[in-house]
Amino acid sequence: MRLTKPCKLLKISRSSLYDTPVGMDAETLKLMNEIDRVFTKYPFFGSRQIAAYLPRTGVHAGRHRVRRLMGIMGFLAIYKGPNTRRPATHALHV
Repeated sequence: MRLTKPCKLLKISRSSLYDTPVGMDAETLKLMNEIDRVFTKYPFFGSRQIAAYLPRTGVHAGRHRVRRLMGIMGFLAIYKGPNTRRPATHALHV
């Protein structure tokens, strides 16, 4: 059966009919909970330091997976940026 005409009538894309969203599995949620616990304790840790710290708690995950999950959770490491003594030029025109 062709889906072109029904999709045009409903004004939806054909690709949305084939894509079924997949939820998080229990292991990923456990890892996210552990990343949250570590990040709450050490908010200056980035993905590399969290990935290095996780084996101490018995959880193993690569840096890229930790980075992706931190992005999903909206975590950013707190660190000092460059040229902090000089005021930003874009802030002068406020």
